Amino acid sequence: MIDDIPDPRLGEAYVHCEQLLRDGDRDRWLACLFAPADSRRHLHALYAFSLDIARVRDIVSDPMPGEIRFQWWRDVLEGEGRGDIAAHPVAAAILNTKRICHLPREALTNLVDARTFDLYDDPMPGVRQLEGYCGETSSALFRMAAIILARGRDVGDPDVAGHGGIAYAIAGLLRSLPWHAARGQCYAPVEILKSHGGNRESVVSAAATPALLASLTDMREIARHHLAAAERELKKAPPWTAPAYLPLALVEPYLRRMETGRYDPFKTRVDLPQWRRQWTLWWAARG
Repeated sequence: MIDDIPDPRLGEAYVHCEQLLRDGDRDRWLACLFAPADSRRHLHALYAFSLDIARVRDIVSDPMPGEIRFQWWRDVLEGEGRGDIAAHPVAAAILNTKRICHLPREALTNLVDARTFDLYDDPMPGVRQLEGYCGETSSALFRMAAIILARGRDVGDPDVAGHGGIAYAIAGLLRSLPWHAARGQCYAPVEILKSHGGNRESVVSAAATPALLASLTDMREIARHHLAAAERELKKAPPWTAPAYLPLALVEPYLRRMETGRYDPFKTRVDLPQWRRQWTLWWAARG
């Protein structure tokens, strides 16, 4: 991989991305430790870009500033950004990584477009829409990480990233349920809620009803279905892409944490001790 960084500001941008990831997405930061050294900064840039996009809802007071922020990112990715883009460390790093690692621009802009859903409080209609949202965000991230590790080469069957991204994203959405509900968001598909006699209103009001608990059980099963499919496909993936998929090893432990007798979706913090996460990723990295 050609990885020359003549501009000191660009080197600092990558350092910034790693710190952003270490603070905001420890699971992926830990997974990067198992990647080849010359690929890590590019993985940091990719994940920091995703993290920056995912956090827009948290820093805007209403959707319009978020839409403006997303349009700025689209312009940057399409080469139409204005101003000193190099002064934005995440933008500078992801543009350099996109060039060196031949990341598909469309996948990056589609990720931005998919995150527009986060700016609003619209309900998630059905399972198909949920899987589509997870595919454009999480699955795309897995596939681009694999491209980085493959040094821009073909990474084989996209199904491992497709299924893996859905499994990982659903587990993440379930873990984030209390925070989403507190700001009026509900990622549990209305289709599933209605099948158990529930509704969106009970979710955003933080009511752990039997209908909601049954719906969350269904979502965990959907996650497990995709995780199993990803694990089957992963056996056929090029071995050098394996570090991209290491975070999948944490999906089942997180799901099991939601199945304890004391689990309350609005009060229980679903997390793993860092030693457990490190051990799980290390074990998975052994193949």
